[in-house]
Amino acid sequence: MATGASVSSLIGSTAVHLGRIRVLKEGLGQLSQQSNETGPVVYWMFRDQRLRDNWALIHAVDQANKLNVPVAVAFNLFDSFLGAKARQLGFMLRGLQQLHRDIEDNLHIPFFLFQGEATETIPSFVEECGASLLVTDFSPLRQVRGWKEEITKRVPDSVSIHEVDAHNIVPIWAASDKLEDYARTIRPKIYNQFPDYLTEFPIIKPRTRKWVAPNRVIDWENLIESVVREGAEVPEIDWCEPGEIAALETLMGSKTGFLATRLENYAADRNNPFKPKATSGLSPYLHFGQISAQRCALEARKLRKVYPQAVDKFLDELVVWRELADNFCYYEPHYDSFHGAWDWARTTLLDHAFDKRERIYTIEQLEKAQTADPLWNASQLEMVHYGKMHGYMRMYWAKKILEWTSSPQEAVEIAVYLNDKYHIDGRDPNGYAGIMWSICGVHDNGFQERPVYGKIRSMTYAGCSRKFNVDGYITYVKKLVRAVKKQKEEILLNSKAKQPAIPN
Repeated sequence: MATGASVSSLIGSTAVHLGRIRVLKEGLGQLSQQSNETGPVVYWMFRDQRLRDNWALIHAVDQANKLNVPVAVAFNLFDSFLGAKARQLGFMLRGLQQLHRDIEDNLHIPFFLFQGEATETIPSFVEECGASLLVTDFSPLRQVRGWKEEITKRVPDSVSIHEVDAHNIVPIWAASDKLEDYARTIRPKIYNQFPDYLTEFPIIKPRTRKWVAPNRVIDWENLIESVVREGAEVPEIDWCEPGEIAALETLMGSKTGFLATRLENYAADRNNPFKPKATSGLSPYLHFGQISAQRCALEARKLRKVYPQAVDKFLDELVVWRELADNFCYYEPHYDSFHGAWDWARTTLLDHAFDKRERIYTIEQLEKAQTADPLWNASQLEMVHYGKMHGYMRMYWAKKILEWTSSPQEAVEIAVYLNDKYHIDGRDPNGYAGIMWSICGVHDNGFQERPVYGKIRSMTYAGCSRKFNVDGYITYVKKLVRAVKKQKEEILLNSKAKQPAIPN
């Protein structure tokens, strides 16, 4: 695997910083303009689902033009990915539907959608079209890395494979070559490299060669309807419109955009669950790659002279903590289980594993928010019905699961299950790192020893009451849930009214 300077000899000049690219496989076929047998470039899109500000797409088009060959984008829809339901898949597919239209209308690049296992569909497509180069974006999740390893084995030996970190501002392998202990250890490593990586994006150049094979028709409406029906257990949300246009509006819109209307109070109000609109609202778009974190940072920095404290806090959350989560999932293979706990935390939790719990709840009781804690119930209901839980409440929510289950191992398993099932931005390094911080002391220090928690930082109802209006938050969630339920009932009644009458 080649990185950084060693990539230069394999790729040559490119519009993308070489430190952002890794050569996963050097094909035996020569990537050269002089070769009449050089095949097209295929960009297997996965994590970064956007046309704008996408380093992987920029690299794919750049290489295709350099080789004077066509380029295509391929996306694989898995039959199941970590329990995703209608909420997550519907949002993703509606965004991809827009992307399909935009990328073909604006760049005239064909978009191919496959269903099944990527380890089968992607190598098959690469071989079918005779591709010489496969470009893909980066994810630290072990499932995706496993697929890439298998795809690397399955594609013909003539094919080169380039991986581009289009998700992080400073590429994960450039930011650090090891598992970082704290945000404070990775922060200077990231900020010191901003001059190299936090740059404006180049404009994607027009293609020099067109794709000649016919496009495959994608029946988006039937596909989305089928996926939403099969995953109806966790229905879609309507407060967050999918796609790149909506993402940019959420960031920069003059009427409701974060930078224009909410940035000013971000530093003071971001940790107050009773003020949910104080946060950016960008997490769904960042998770699905419908907006670039780099674009968010570039636009925020333009306002630093006006709101220095707010911009600094926003960049710390957007860049340092997000990239720390990627670092954790990349260098710690057990990022979503108790085995990934820090050594001191594992020791203290095991020392207190048999402490008497005041209450023990089953996973069914937790999922239905049937606990004696109205604050925890509110956070769970917010996640189930709204698809999002305030970041401060995510910590309290996870820590209480530790307190109410029979072991830390079970606590992590339940927290991961609920997080991935209901959060619109579930199945994400941020979610896993947050759960592991809350339960297993990852990226945290030890505190005064307590029953059950050991030296893990605890959070209490009383402590939350001192920080924000707990009763106000609970009331807010109750109103939210009532509104969501009423809307679902109206949709159901309307759908029944539209059904044709059955003749006698």
